[in-house]
Amino acid sequence: MTKNLITPSIFSRKYGLLSKEEAEVDAKEIEDAAFVTATQHFEKEPDGDGSSAVQIYAKESSKLMLEVLKRGPRRKEDGELVSEKAGATVETVFDISGGRRAFIDKEEASELLKPLMAPSSFTKICFSNRSFGFDAANVAGPILISIKDQLKEVDLSDFIAGRPEAEALDVMNIFSSALEGSVLRYLNLSNNAMGEKGVRAFRSLLKSQNDLEELYLMNDGISEEAAKAVAELIPSTEKLKVLHFHNNMTGDEGAFAIAEVVKRSPALEDFRCSSTRVGSEGGVALAEALGACTHLKKLDLRDNMFGVEAGVALSKVIPLFVDLTEIYLSYLNLEDEGAEALANALKESAPSLEILDMAGNDISATAAVSVAACVSSKQFLTKLNLSENELKDEGAALISKALEGGHGQLNEVDLSTNLITWSGAKLLAEAVVQKPGFKLLNINANFISDEGIDELKKIFKNSPDLLGPLDENDPEGEDIDEEAEDSDNDELESKLKGLEI
Repeated sequence: MTKNLITPSIFSRKYGLLSKEEAEVDAKEIEDAAFVTATQHFEKEPDGDGSSAVQIYAKESSKLMLEVLKRGPRRKEDGELVSEKAGATVETVFDISGGRRAFIDKEEASELLKPLMAPSSFTKICFSNRSFGFDAANVAGPILISIKDQLKEVDLSDFIAGRPEAEALDVMNIFSSALEGSVLRYLNLSNNAMGEKGVRAFRSLLKSQNDLEELYLMNDGISEEAAKAVAELIPSTEKLKVLHFHNNMTGDEGAFAIAEVVKRSPALEDFRCSSTRVGSEGGVALAEALGACTHLKKLDLRDNMFGVEAGVALSKVIPLFVDLTEIYLSYLNLEDEGAEALANALKESAPSLEILDMAGNDISATAAVSVAACVSSKQFLTKLNLSENELKDEGAALISKALEGGHGQLNEVDLSTNLITWSGAKLLAEAVVQKPGFKLLNINANFISDEGIDELKKIFKNSPDLLGPLDENDPEGEDIDEEAEDSDNDELESKLKGLEI
């Protein structure tokens, strides 16, 4: 708990970071309070095995930790512990991103950046959503030089929109030179369509960074050559915890360069390389590189062309991610073989997994056995997305059985577009309708009969909001003769009996 409370996060950026000493005190208080609550629960069910009390303990401690993070650090005043907000607040964030997206000229830049010219405690600047031209950048440059030693976080995402390439490169060079030598933990250069030229325009800034913990290069036109420039220019990524490369045109060759960065990032906790046009060879390289990242908590590789081989390669390193809580593997062309390999690997690891996304992978009922066994082992699962596959009723039944027991924190299940009829839809509905805290079952765009939809509404009559829209359902989408359906049901019963829960 202490380690989590002193780890930089979105909460610490907003409310302040606790000292180790204060975090230790808070952690002890949280532990005591959560233990009392769990004990009281256990004493009410003496015949239980204690598993529900452990869940109560985890839930209560998580809630109390969140309250402490939102409270922020405290300071002593006349011997009493007082909330930091009770005293004079110190502004640490300078943000001009609000309002409409707009070009900034020299005069407006002088006015907007005036607060930075006076003595301040700003440690984070956000210039996103404002487009700086050459003259405005020349105003910003000297100001940034004067405060760069106090800066820890810099957000320059979407700050050259609509500028000609030559002017945009000049602006990036000016900002890069001004911020060279700053000791940053957070740098966001997303949404700037940089390409290799843009990456190299930030050479001075990137080369001087040795303590980065978060780096965002999303929607930046990171091609093969640009990815190689990133790998070349960042001298050290040993402290890097967050690395996002979403929506670029990296391809396999670029993935090889990104893989080199990943290999040098043993502290990585959150890696996103989605929608980057990476194929099988690049996927294998990324998978092997991720083997060095044993602290990984969130992995997002969605919307690439990995295929079976890369899926299998990834399954071999999955067991190393013991702290994994979120994994996004949709639209990777995994097919049954890749999906089975990954599901089997996840079943034996990642005990705290909360989000599992394997949508759009041509997964059939054949692989559903492995996927269902994986799902059944993840008792902390909050969201399951298996949409746009080919699970049919057989796969839906297997997933339904996997969800029957436990899964008290589950709040969303998506099996839309899976060729499911009323038989499978009924089982899914019955598996989730009584779960506490459940929010949405999406089974739209399937083949549920009109009578089946009426029955579904009856199942959810006390909580209609839990059933998602069915406007894309096709009640005549599949015509199965009764003899074939009886045969399928017999086979389905056999597989359900063999499913390990």
